[in-house]
Amino acid sequence: PMRVLAAGGWHSASVSEDGDLYMWGWNESGQLALPSKALVEGQAEGMDAGGDAAGDTGLTPCQEQPAAEDTEFISIQAFPALLDLPQDLGVSSVSCGSRHTAVVTRGGELYTWGWGKYGQLGHEDNTSSDQPRRVQHLVSEGLQAEEVVCGPWTTYVCVIEPQGPHSPPHTAAASTEEDGDDPSSTPVTVSSPGPAQPLEPGPAACPDRMGPG
Repeated sequence: PMRVLAAGGWHSASVSEDGDLYMWGWNESGQLALPSKALVEGQAEGMDAGGDAAGDTGLTPCQEQPAAEDTEFISIQAFPALLDLPQDLGVSSVSCGSRHTAVVTRGGELYTWGWGKYGQLGHEDNTSSDQPRRVQHLVSEGLQAEEVVCGPWTTYVCVIEPQGPHSPPHTAAASTEEDGDDPSSTPVTVSSPGPAQPLEPGPAACPDRMGPG
């Protein structure tokens, strides 16, 4: 049985009671954690221009899914695809943005993947990826993720300091939707609300638009 469901601009995800993650929909920006031809071509162009393609694998497809034109890449996943986490980690929550995805594991780690042009993945760069990666900034700061909500081009995560049971939670955000602001690719604290409150996905968490650029 499923206990969590999330819908983004072009893709959806669900989490079972056992912590298994399923994803389906459009994969143009790698938001399904399945091989994206557009991203591979973009990374190849970046390498030709002297760039460096990021890659730190976190989740992997549990089985290969057929594609219409090229079995190596997935453009549209028409039914839920089960994804495996390394070391048998389970997922506690998931959220979908316009073209990116974020999950919190049962161990309190945050993984993100998909469209990263505005820093919404939180990996200190603007790289898009179909290879989910752990957000190292939270680990280095000793913060444990509790809940995550994706906006169209942003990611908000509620975190706690595991050193003490009464440590106040913080809300960290990567990127920005405000015109004229510089996007941040590193999570920054935006509030300390006191007692932990569950984050409720609103319209911004389920955008029905492509996004800027």
